[in-house]
Parts: sequence; structure tokens; C-alpha cells
Amino acid sequence: MTNDLTTTLMNHLVTATLLLDEDLVIRYANPATEQLFSQSARRLENVTLTTLVQHSSFELGLLTQPLNSGQSITDSDVTIVIDNRPIMVELTVSPVPWQNQLMLLIELRQIDKQRRLSQELNQNAQQQAAKVLVRGLAHEIKNPLGGLRGAAQLLEKMLPEPSLKEYTQIIIEQADRLRNLVDRLLGPQRPGHKEQQNIHIVLEKVRQLVELDTGKDIRLVRDYDPSLPDFMMDAEQLEQALLNIVSNAAQILQKQSDGQIIIKTRTDYQTNINGHRYRLAAKIDIIDNGPGIPQHIQDTLFYPMVSAREGGTGLGLSIARNLVDQHQGKIEVHSWPGHTAFTIYLPIK
Repeated sequence: MTNDLTTTLMNHLVTATLLLDEDLVIRYANPATEQLFSQSARRLENVTLTTLVQHSSFELGLLTQPLNSGQSITDSDVTIVIDNRPIMVELTVSPVPWQNQLMLLIELRQIDKQRRLSQELNQNAQQQAAKVLVRGLAHEIKNPLGGLRGAAQLLEKMLPEPSLKEYTQIIIEQADRLRNLVDRLLGPQRPGHKEQQNIHIVLEKVRQLVELDTGKDIRLVRDYDPSLPDFMMDAEQLEQALLNIVSNAAQILQKQSDGQIIIKTRTDYQTNINGHRYRLAAKIDIIDNGPGIPQHIQDTLFYPMVSAREGGTGLGLSIARNLVDQHQGKIEVHSWPGHTAFTIYLPIK
């Protein structure tokens, strides 16, 4: 088979296909690659792949292994970031002879839509199971707390020495703290009262609260779409959900001198949310330039008691997810070092 015929065949493939030399310099990119990377083949050719890709969940240094082993490499779940745009792909790397030298044939099959749909279905099932578990545990904890607090109060009245009351006060205070924690776990499950509201008013309250808490240490940038229409919402619930996300980002950025959080709103059209298609939706992005979320907890980030922050309770994002669920919305997260973006979609009916 001649190289001309091979090139013709690859040009008609629907899978993004690249040829790389041993230095990972792109020597050929087919039209499907142009579409995937949003760049022309002319701009892609003679560019080193490592300079093009900002981040990859697959170690790019391993791409050259097939040149030595003669064996192909396949990874069915790879996230690459190009121009701040995460792309989920199935990756195959094979050694192939090309113009009298051994080259690397890279095949990238985009799986964003399938993966996102699968994630939504799994997350919904897991979220329902987590809700049942958390509510069950919360009720089990709440029942004995009242008896514990009452017994401490009775004991306090019977103590012969006032100095001993310090210990009963500790019991009462800790019982109250646990009671508040349980109320937070149970609270988001209650449906709120929805009214026609503007999401930017809610976001401004969140921004002001975070600024009061962090001072001038972190830069909060507003990028609002003024054309975004009002829609039915429980403003208090959404304020709590958004505050949890922005506060988490602010706390992670406290140790960073150039910390920045961007709060961005846009109108999203023909949006698929939890299996339902909406003609119009509000899209809210909370983007920070922090260290990123560890890969091993990204899939379970919204579970109760899971936290990427040292000293975190793991409740903030779980509560935020529940509150967004109350609005038939969804939350997505994309994160790599230097970039974490929480995206909230809320249907506008």
C-alpha cells in the first residue's frame, strides 16, 4: 500500500488520527483531528504534542513505548486539555512504518457525550443511594442527641461543685454542634419555595459574602451575561449551593498569592440535563486557578464526607448538589493543575 493511498484512507476516517515521530512532533493530522482540536492540519503539523496539550490524564512520555516494544497501547478513558478545553477520548498508540522510518499512529475517539451521559446516570443513582444513607444516619444520630443533651442538663443541676459544670457544658455544646450538623444533612432534602428571580442578584450576594470572609487576598472576577432571563428558583437554596462552591475555592486558594475566582454566567441552548432536553438553560461557571482536584476523588467528589481540602467536612459539595437537584439542574466539574471549573446548569422554563 503506498503512502498516498494510506493518506487518502486516513483522510476519510471519522476517528482523529495523527502521525508522530520519536520526538512526539506531529507529522500528519487528518480532518477529524482538525475538528477535534479546532485547529487546521497546517497549524498542527511540526508542532510537538506536549506543547499543544496543556494537561493529559495519560502520561505523554509513555507514547513512545510502542517504538521500542512493537506493541500497541490503549487507554479507554483519557482526558486531554487543549486551549482550556477538556476532551475525553479513547486513546490507541501503535508503531507503524512511514516514509522509511518507524512512526507513532495516534488514534483518538471522542467519548465526551457517552461518558457524560453514563456519568449522569451513575451519579443520579449514587446520589439517590447517598441521600437515603445520609438521611438514615442523620435520623439515627439525631434521636439520641436529645436524650444526651437532656441528661447533661439534669446532671448539671445535681452537681455539688460549680466547677464541674464545665464538663457538662462541653457535653451540651458538642451535642448542639452535632445537632446543627444533622440539620444541615437533612435540610437540603426539603423542597423550597420558588419565585421568579435574577441569578445575578444571588451571585452578587455570594460574591460579597466571600469577599468579606477572604478580604483582598483573592481576586473575584465577574463575567455576567446581562441577557440571561429571570427564572423560577429558590434564591436562598441557590445562594447556599453557590456559596458552598465559591467558598471551597476561596479556602483552597488562601495559600496562593495569585488566587483568582471567575464567576461567569451564560445562556445555554438545547441543553441536556439528567436525560431531559431544555430549550434554554442558565449556565454558571465557577473557575479558579488553584492546584486542581486530585484525580482519584473527582468521580466521588459530591459524595458526603469526601473532600479535596485539608480539614474539610465533605458536606459542602454534597449539599450543593442536592440543592441544584431541587431545581432540576446538574453540576459538572473539570479540573487539572491550575484550573478547576464547576459548571452549574439550571433549566429556564
